[in-house]
Amino acid sequence: MVLPAPNLDDRRFQDLVDDAKRYIQQNCPEWTDHNVSDPGVTLIEAFAYLMDQLLYRFNRVPERHYLRFLDLIGVRLVPPVAARSEVTFWLSAPRPEPVVIKAGTEVAGEVSEVDEQIVFTTDEELSISPVELSRVATIAAGETEPVDRSVALAGAEAVRCFGTAPAAGDLLLFGLSEAAPRAAVLLRLDCAVDGIGVDPTDPPLVWEAWTADDWQACELDRDSTGGFNRPGDVVLHLPPGHTTSVLARRRAGWLRCRLVEPAPGQPFYRESPQLSSATAATIGGTVGARHAEPVTDSELGISDGTPGQRFALPRTPVLGEDGPLRVLVSDAQGWQEWQEVDSFAESTATDRHLTLDRVAGEVCFGPAIRRPDGSIRGHGAIPPQGAVITVPRYRIGGGRRGNVGSGVLNRARDPIPFVYRVTNRRPAAGGVDGEAVADAAVRGPLLLRTRDRAVTPTDYEFLARAAARELARVRCVPAEPDSNAVRVLVIPHAGTHAGGRILFPELDPSTALLQRVTGYLDQRRPVGTRLIVEPPFYQGITVVATLQPTVRADADALRDAALATLYEYLSPLDGGPEGTGWPFGRAVQAGELYAVLQRLSGVDMVTQLRLFPADPVTGRRGEPTDRIGLAHNAVTFPFEHQVRVEVHHER
Repeated sequence: MVLPAPNLDDRRFQDLVDDAKRYIQQNCPEWTDHNVSDPGVTLIEAFAYLMDQLLYRFNRVPERHYLRFLDLIGVRLVPPVAARSEVTFWLSAPRPEPVVIKAGTEVAGEVSEVDEQIVFTTDEELSISPVELSRVATIAAGETEPVDRSVALAGAEAVRCFGTAPAAGDLLLFGLSEAAPRAAVLLRLDCAVDGIGVDPTDPPLVWEAWTADDWQACELDRDSTGGFNRPGDVVLHLPPGHTTSVLARRRAGWLRCRLVEPAPGQPFYRESPQLSSATAATIGGTVGARHAEPVTDSELGISDGTPGQRFALPRTPVLGEDGPLRVLVSDAQGWQEWQEVDSFAESTATDRHLTLDRVAGEVCFGPAIRRPDGSIRGHGAIPPQGAVITVPRYRIGGGRRGNVGSGVLNRARDPIPFVYRVTNRRPAAGGVDGEAVADAAVRGPLLLRTRDRAVTPTDYEFLARAAARELARVRCVPAEPDSNAVRVLVIPHAGTHAGGRILFPELDPSTALLQRVTGYLDQRRPVGTRLIVEPPFYQGITVVATLQPTVRADADALRDAALATLYEYLSPLDGGPEGTGWPFGRAVQAGELYAVLQRLSGVDMVTQLRLFPADPVTGRRGEPTDRIGLAHNAVTFPFEHQVRVEVHHER
């Protein structure tokens, strides 16, 4: 197979001549005779001919040599980024003592004969501590003082969950004996069928937990009480910041159930439900995990005492976000730890330094360079002859294959006492494949141009991507006219779910990610430039369309295809005319979407299409329009499209 010749410079003879004449007009306006008979023009053409020959030879450089040139200027392939998710460990039964899940616990999916098993490891230790229900209180809408119902419940007396005439804002509070951050809490409730007038499958209730930053929503796992209308269980996943506080003159880890306004057409309580008993216990806990598999006790080899030695790790690629690799080298004093560095430029002959190619998995020790006077200078110490080189522990993984769906991680690789089930309630996201050679070839000239300094908008975008590979898109825009502020808009990678949908919370970059990008750019910005790193403004777009199918088209399949097309075309990640994400600040036109839907197979005519601006958080829609403009810092977010397929039967 013949590798294609790289095109390092596409200028030809006439282009070089024209460039030279243009520079003459700019820098030497007195020279006005540019005819071919002018001796100066003859010299220009002679030099252009020589340069044309040099460019031709440069463009014949093989790809292998081009990669060597990239290596000389310090361009290395960027390793993959690991996908992240949250894993819930469910207990077989409530325990009287804490159940501890150690950091680094491995969870995996089903074993396949074709694909390699995907393994995630937990990031930190999880302690599932036991709790009890210590207090129950109620607060009617419009009131501020809670009423303690604990004594009544202890005496087997039924109490009203809400006010005599239930209203939005009524509160039912449960106080836990301790705070239970990240825990799955079971509330076992004995309720009577008194809360008539409400849909038991969708009651207008919101569960919240008290944190240091006010009340925060809990994730409802299941509710078998039908809105407090029958005995059953309520299982809640508490937020990480759950903490104790004083309420009703009692300190507890407080939870509350808040009665909210029903959606239009949804029934509401005509009578308050009754609660006769309640208990609480922790039955699980959730902890963050990433797509990474540990490799332990790797012996790389034995040193021969020469400079520039290279040793290969047994498994690759090495995760880049785990920090420096810990390498141990034996000597007469025992095991010595060597430090990973970016390069040997500042290393002396006594520094225990090494470099690591995380993609190739190659550990390199310092070289020795011969000086003009014949002496040899070492850049980094040399492991003594016969020394054993080992790596106690490192992790491999990463890539898009780690962006698994919800419920895929369903087993622990090693049994955990009192844990009977493991699951990831949400899809994993953020996994990015390692850099391809073609991408590194493009990055090389950019690296030479930026010189690791952020001056132009392109520099900010390039360096932000270098700081965080998990970013899908980066855009640098002025913060405001006539100011020295720079705003860098970042969009993280997000998984695509059924029907091409993207979950809005997945587009919100984490605080740690924003801080990492900000810190990286802050060290490279010009003095006096104010830096703002934030997500863009997401303008929700709802499309309501009516299609007329062709004679033999399947109406249901056509509706699904139209919805998927709209979600994909308006996606901030891979939508837009170029398929690289909807352009920042580009208005959405109804006529453009007409054309997109009309191209679908099975569509005879798009009879109607309307655009609605929408709020992805509240779900509220604006007035219909044919055009929705976007600010320079805004992109689209497709939200709850509606497509109707009208089938006209022939008589």
